Amino acid sequence: MNDSSWGSPPGAGPHAGYWGPTDQGPVQGAAPAGPAYDAPEAQQTRPMPIVPDVPAYGGDQDDDRGAARLSGPLFRDETFQDATFRDDSFRHEPTSAQPRAAAPQTQNPEPMPDAPQPASAPQKKSAGRDLGAAIGVGVGLGVVIVASLFVVKAVFVGVIAVAVVVGLWELTSRLQERKGIKAPLVPLAVGGAAMVVAGYVRDAEGAWVAMALTALAVLVWRMTEPPEGYLKDVTAGVFAAFYVPFLATFVAMMLTADDGPQRVLTFLLLTVVSDTGAYAVGWRFGKHKLAPRISPGKTREGLLGAVSFAMVAGALCMQFLIDDGTWWQGLLLGLAVAASATLGDLGESMIKRDLGIKDMGTLLPGHGGIMDRLDSLLPTAPVVWLLMVLFVGSG
Repeated sequence: MNDSSWGSPPGAGPHAGYWGPTDQGPVQGAAPAGPAYDAPEAQQTRPMPIVPDVPAYGGDQDDDRGAARLSGPLFRDETFQDATFRDDSFRHEPTSAQPRAAAPQTQNPEPMPDAPQPASAPQKKSAGRDLGAAIGVGVGLGVVIVASLFVVKAVFVGVIAVAVVVGLWELTSRLQERKGIKAPLVPLAVGGAAMVVAGYVRDAEGAWVAMALTALAVLVWRMTEPPEGYLKDVTAGVFAAFYVPFLATFVAMMLTADDGPQRVLTFLLLTVVSDTGAYAVGWRFGKHKLAPRISPGKTREGLLGAVSFAMVAGALCMQFLIDDGTWWQGLLLGLAVAASATLGDLGESMIKRDLGIKDMGTLLPGHGGIMDRLDSLLPTAPVVWLLMVLFVGSG
């Protein structure tokens, strides 16, 4: 509207009261109301018809409604920032309709006050998951693991093998869905389960042999299909064999020691405590992002929480659970676990970001899939196994 007034000057002709181009040129000003009119002009004016209060303009009557909404009493709760002032319905063209008299206008109309906006309630931090379901599932898994760990060692080896097979299924399924990579699941599942058993029975030597045979089985199995995509499929298959079952084999190797159940329990406790410390401290105090391009939710404060919690738990576990262990060894063990668990979590976050997914699966309510729980456990297993051997021997 720029500096134009609402209306037409005296003597503007039959188009008085309209906005826009006319046969006598653009309208520049508004005619003052009252005695200021000349007598001849006053006789030519007609009273403005009463326009009923109607909703927002639209349809075939847009021109009349748009003009009517410009008169003072019809504004009601509208403001000058209302969207109607930016609509094209106010750019009227001259028509054969009878012109209306312009409403009087002051030189500097005061802007109407904006309607008060309701105060928004403060946003509460969200955990991002169903905590009730997550806690329930976590407690259930913990009971199964502890029961199998301290009753019969072989049963716990079976639990590891099942987790490995499910994790491989989730990983290969997501690779095929999101990237079209067909890593052969059958040789991976069979070889992965065999790898865990070989690590428990034959220690590190058995684990390496089973890993080599699994990789060979992946190469041969894929040969039964067309050669297109062979290289990427077998590469993904070998990666999956190393990432899931081979790293999980170190948990079975910990179990072979005389105090094997205590070592595995220490490994699980430190990893869980590290994750819990990172979550609790990061959720409450986190402000500085740790790796925003990989995992925007992780903070440096959360990492400090993971280190602090894990070191305290490590000192307690090494002092009271592990034969010949001391508290200072637990401090170093906790520090290493916090670092490896964080890197493992970031590593899987990188994979999921590349695949464009939030979780690897939906098998565990409140957690996602099995791989979403193994992400920090898998890379931590060889670290704990190695430090245990260095501190107290292979047992």
